[in-house]
Amino acid sequence: MSRIVMKFGGTSVADLDRIRNVAGRVKREAEAGNEVAVVVSAMAGVTNTLVKYCQDLSPLHDAREYDAVVATGEQVTAGLLAIALQEMGVEARSWQGWQIPLKTDGAHGKARIASIAADELVRRMQLGHVAVVAGFQGIGPDNRVTTLGRGGSDTSAVALAAALKADRCDIYTDVDGVYTTDPRIVARARKLTHIAYEEMLELASVGAKVLQTRSVELAMKERVRVQVLSSFGNADGGDLPGTMVVDEDEIVEQEVVSGIAYSRDEAKVTVRRVPDRPGIAAAIFGPLSEASVNVDMIVQNISADGTTDMTFTLGRTDLARAQATLDAHRAEIGYQDLLVDPDVAKISVVGVGMRSHAGVANTMFKALAGKGINIQVISTSEIKVSVLIAAEYTELAVRALHTAYGLDG
Repeated sequence: MSRIVMKFGGTSVADLDRIRNVAGRVKREAEAGNEVAVVVSAMAGVTNTLVKYCQDLSPLHDAREYDAVVATGEQVTAGLLAIALQEMGVEARSWQGWQIPLKTDGAHGKARIASIAADELVRRMQLGHVAVVAGFQGIGPDNRVTTLGRGGSDTSAVALAAALKADRCDIYTDVDGVYTTDPRIVARARKLTHIAYEEMLELASVGAKVLQTRSVELAMKERVRVQVLSSFGNADGGDLPGTMVVDEDEIVEQEVVSGIAYSRDEAKVTVRRVPDRPGIAAAIFGPLSEASVNVDMIVQNISADGTTDMTFTLGRTDLARAQATLDAHRAEIGYQDLLVDPDVAKISVVGVGMRSHAGVANTMFKALAGKGINIQVISTSEIKVSVLIAAEYTELAVRALHTAYGLDG
């Protein structure tokens, strides 16, 4: 017997037939003797509709009321799934975040989990009851409903698994696991049976959309074993083998590179001919930080005439705000020109095997050069190398690198 947390995203519970399908999967786990808690997202499209209601009424709406509105999507799904389970003869009850309670900080719309009081859930699960929990939500210090931000149901599920001391957390999505790269771009991409927390975290942070970054951070911190599975499975209703996200020590044969990720949501900014003096970086990036602009890759080129060019990347949605911020501080910074390029993409190779193998970056550079692709910016970490290239070469770059690192199936 195992204690399992099962999480189902919006596409998995998009309509009543899919909710019945989810109930059938949950019933099989319960009948196998497992203690089961289920975390659900809102039905596909519901959260977007609720967000639009808030924005249409007031672009500068009260974040507390926003949370009160958008949290209802998960509440509806949890109640419907509990009804479906009861109809199948399974003892089940829905739980909203505040009923557990799942306590958060007071940052409405993007709250972080502070604690989960799981004793009552454990007691019910030991009696054979299935706990159906509304994901994405909790209760703040002001005793009001909070939401965890986009993808927050993944975070809810991992946090609940940690609090319950679950044997694993199964994340059901519309893909059947983590692949070496996007199978829509590379037909020979392979599904990984295992991937290390650190690799999954890097892949999630640089564009892979299988798991939400915060959920992977939490899984790594709490050592929660996470399995990524397809919601739809085999024709007979059984689960297709997924990908286990685990500690590096659990992986017997570790590849040098585990995956290639890409992000088209990037933009590049170059602040030209800035005085090369102490504090200039702070003068540029301080105001950007205060404007909540998240900067990623940074390159500085120093000229012989005592000026420097500062190039950095950021999310494309932050580009207009970054331009306005730098324009407002132009006199203070003293730059001559501001160049922006929204047509760029970030390509990353990730693998814990990089720690013990030389030449990983060189393989990347040679493969891109062989396809005539110019590298604009480079950034590295212990297990990742990222480059910025023109967006038009994204797919060509991903295919070339997938082959260069021997990942083709």
